Amino acid sequence: MNLSFCLVLLAAWGAIGIAGLVRAQSIEYIGRLLFPLGALVGVLLAAAAVAGFALPPEQLVLPLGLPDLPIHLRRDALACVFLLLLGIASAGVSLFAAGYFRKGEGTPPGLLCLQYHWFLAGMGLVLLADDAYSFMVGWETMAIASYFLVVSQHRLPAIRRAGFLYFLMAHVGAVCILLSFGVLQGGGWQLTFDSMRAAQLTPTMASLAFLLALTGFGAKAGLVPLHVWLPEAHPAAPSPVSALMSGVMLKTAVYGILRVTFDLIGDLQWWWGLVALALGLFSAFYGVIFAAVQTDMKRLLAWSSIENVGIIFTGFGLTIVFQAFGMDAFAALALIATLYHCLNHAVMKSLLFLGTGAVLHATGHRNLGRLGGLIHRMPWVTWLTLVGVLAIAGLPPLNGFVSEWLLLQSFLFTDTVPRPFVNMLLPVGAAVVALCAALSGYVMVKFFGVIFLGQPREAALADAHDANFLQRIGLAWLAAACILLGLLPVQVIGMLDAACSGLLGVTLGQRAGHWWLLAPTPTGAASYGPFAFLAVAALVIGATLWAVSRLYHRRVRRGPAWDCGFVRLDSRMQDTAEGFGQPIRHIFEGFFAMQRDLPVPEDMAPRYRVAVGDHIWRYAYEPLGALVSRVADLVAGLQRGRIATYLLFSFVTLLVLLALVL
Repeated sequence: MNLSFCLVLLAAWGAIGIAGLVRAQSIEYIGRLLFPLGALVGVLLAAAAVAGFALPPEQLVLPLGLPDLPIHLRRDALACVFLLLLGIASAGVSLFAAGYFRKGEGTPPGLLCLQYHWFLAGMGLVLLADDAYSFMVGWETMAIASYFLVVSQHRLPAIRRAGFLYFLMAHVGAVCILLSFGVLQGGGWQLTFDSMRAAQLTPTMASLAFLLALTGFGAKAGLVPLHVWLPEAHPAAPSPVSALMSGVMLKTAVYGILRVTFDLIGDLQWWWGLVALALGLFSAFYGVIFAAVQTDMKRLLAWSSIENVGIIFTGFGLTIVFQAFGMDAFAALALIATLYHCLNHAVMKSLLFLGTGAVLHATGHRNLGRLGGLIHRMPWVTWLTLVGVLAIAGLPPLNGFVSEWLLLQSFLFTDTVPRPFVNMLLPVGAAVVALCAALSGYVMVKFFGVIFLGQPREAALADAHDANFLQRIGLAWLAAACILLGLLPVQVIGMLDAACSGLLGVTLGQRAGHWWLLAPTPTGAASYGPFAFLAVAALVIGATLWAVSRLYHRRVRRGPAWDCGFVRLDSRMQDTAEGFGQPIRHIFEGFFAMQRDLPVPEDMAPRYRVAVGDHIWRYAYEPLGALVSRVADLVAGLQRGRIATYLLFSFVTLLVLLALVL
């Protein structure tokens, strides 16, 4: 019954989307009724997912679809993890969206409502699908709906370009996924996942299926070097859509690669993990250094998503390595860290994208150089966004710390791996993860400090307004999720253990035996108590405030923010986004394709400009695009407009096919 209830909830999202067409121009009807109903469906879906962890897997066959191709659905613990993620994130984003969309902004509100809720329903169908046909239907529904959401401001050429790039990469990935399913059939004609589980693949064919799946799902997840669409599409989309794409849609790709690798293939090879590990580490590092030099707040968060996807794929690669070598306990630890970070990133990044959306609506600016001092004008947005900033920076006791700490545990406390080469690389991987965590904190200081602290950089910011009631509720919902996921790691791991058992046949368990103390490895090696940390931190902060108040006898003198000891400070003297990013540009200059306009003493109007580009785009995608255009021009030359020519082409093709067949 739990699966049927989940299916009803997905159908409810679809019905809500269609209901938006009834009064397509009514903001009140769509914003005050339909989007809150969509949020309620998200809450119910999250509750159903939590209940599903305690139930055995359930299957359902619907007499729909093509002849002899009914829709097979399945709800198991792995699906419940991502349904929980989808439910929590969609509830907060939908509440925020109820107060976000305005009439006259691109696509009509009713059509946005349709695309938005079918986007959610498509992602839900992907998570419940138990055959390749249903999976691809959900996948394409998700891709097409998200494309139209990305190009909602389609009158702008830059938005259309970003949408085209996203659509192109999405379908290149879809072709790879479809080919992977074709290999997994093992020569049979059945499209069900049960038949793929039973197929006997040779090591070569299993490797081919894995590499195709890694390419297809990696393209959707934004894994480097298949990431080029992500920094373009996320800033182009409306902020609630960016939140769903980064927080949830990228995780459907993670779900897909986990399903294919551990469930459908099953017989793992250790070098697969090494490939995934290398791509994950490089993506994490590449994403975080590019995030550090961005001046557009949404583009900064998009590159941060690439970094976090890299962290997730790092855990995925570790899981394969440990499972292939029979190190079951550490495989379970790495998989738990991967799933936990999926949950964490969904709520953290959704919260941050919604915070940028509130800032964008209030100021009209996305460029960090035109913001500042918004803590005084937007206190609700500031403090709720701060929760997401601290969480994604990996500071305890919030949720981002737990998953990254678990991942480092799987690196640092691992027994010796049988392969010396792999054993040598694991400490290097741990060092890269630690470096990325440190740089992520650096990026978040830049993000929060430049936007909300200091003095306003433009006089127009004095008119900025705080988020409305529904937007505050949505932000508060996601902020509460960040806090609870950080304070209750033992309970969360207890749910994730069910998915770990289903995929690997082992569980992590709770070694310490206390609900408040997390000890994934032996207690003597490492343990973490979030409530103890919170109590100590509160005690230290309270004692510091008491000592300061006693020392200075409550004498307080107010001055300008960030005055840095200067008597007369204006906004041009405080640190900028470019200033924050300058050390990273110098240290990692080789990774950036930079264009500089530097002033010289003779300039009558000196001007300074630095543009940071992507070498991968310049040296891989631009030549590939030029090659495709040239081939297209050659093919276009065949279109002579004469029927005799076309008949000749058909006749030659027929002769070639007959020669091949006979």
